[in-house]
Amino acid sequence: MLTQTTSRVLEPSDLDAALAVLDREPVANAFVTSRVQVAGLDPWRLGGEMWGWYEGGILTSLCYAGANLVPICATPRAIRAFADRARRAGRRCSSIVGPADTTAELWRLLEPQWGPAREVRRHQPLMVTDRLPEHIAPDPYVRRVRKDEMETIMPACVAMFTEEVGVSPLAGDGGLLYQARVAELVGSGRSFARFDADGKVVFKAEIGAATDRACQIQGVWVAPEHRGKGLAAPGMAAVLRYALADVAPVASLYVNDFNTPARRTYEKVGFKEVGAFMSVLF
Repeated sequence: MLTQTTSRVLEPSDLDAALAVLDREPVANAFVTSRVQVAGLDPWRLGGEMWGWYEGGILTSLCYAGANLVPICATPRAIRAFADRARRAGRRCSSIVGPADTTAELWRLLEPQWGPAREVRRHQPLMVTDRLPEHIAPDPYVRRVRKDEMETIMPACVAMFTEEVGVSPLAGDGGLLYQARVAELVGSGRSFARFDADGKVVFKAEIGAATDRACQIQGVWVAPEHRGKGLAAPGMAAVLRYALADVAPVASLYVNDFNTPARRTYEKVGFKEVGAFMSVLF
């Protein structure tokens, strides 16, 4: 048993202790929790390592180190330990993302070696709701995307990602990993869209992470030629209806603070700000 403050890479046998930490903040940790519940702590299945910080032999903080570096319930001493480990390993992630305060401190410690970042988004409101809006009717044309519609939904997903992140998800491996992720969401019934008469995507969104306590909506996008027509709020209401009925009792999302139209849409549908995330993009 560990009897001092220390950090180490967690092993599959540490699963219950890791889940206990993740369960302390079910909304903020939904992304990582959903992955751990499916893949466990085996790095190959998880797509990265899970680092743990121990205080007096008890696991108190985590950091997921995969395509993203994500501090979880991290205390100041844990952040310093995770930063030391990250510096030794070298940067292998495409972003650092997590609760704003802890992510800001982690980035402060890593920036001298890892910087400059391509972009730093310091305040991304975390919003939640546990009920359908009273005054916004769900769009009846928003439905689950079928598996045979992958070729139709994929260009919309690429457009959304490129617009949101600033780089194409097709770079590097030609989009194989991104296409696999889109196919996973479609196959699990967590991809939603409205199509026009010609079969083109008008609105889309996904439930990207799901646990039995919370889910996270992502990838919200309206085709440019259809913006300003009032499609986003009814579309979100429709996705929210599926999320609360079929997935989890609470739905969450996080949004860039400068995206005023999106924030207004989410507020109109009933989402309330409960915290903030921060993202460092490389």
